[in-house]
Amino acid sequence: MARVTVEDCVEKVPNRFELVMVAAQRSREISAGAEPRLERDNDKNPVVALREIADEKVLPKDLHASLVQSLQRHVEVDEPEEDGFDAMASNPEFAGIAGQMSEQMAAAAGMGIDEADEEETTPGATAAHPNVTFEDEDVGSDKS
Repeated sequence: MARVTVEDCVEKVPNRFELVMVAAQRSREISAGAEPRLERDNDKNPVVALREIADEKVLPKDLHASLVQSLQRHVEVDEPEEDGFDAMASNPEFAGIAGQMSEQMAAAAGMGIDEADEEETTPGATAAHPNVTFEDEDVGSDKS
């Protein structure tokens, strides 16, 4: 970049940081296919952008909106993903299909649903808590 071009631009945009940001945005626009507003003269996009700013072919205030938009980041909020089985279970159509499938699988194994449930329970379990067993313990009794 020619020093003369930068010094000419500082007169138009006094803040050097803002100048760099605006020139970079214009350079990105040119790279994306925007037409340069002056002769290119075999210059690279950043030099063309600075020359456009110096010659007032493009105004910094016109580039601010696209600059702000390009610098904004979309922050994704992590939401718990619904398990596919939970989604299907909440849908009555799929719940019916799942019930039919488990019956078919049990029939293929040679047992009915009731038989399959009985085998899965723990011996000594209660009807309310099929997989929990209660053992009798003397709690609080003094055996000393």
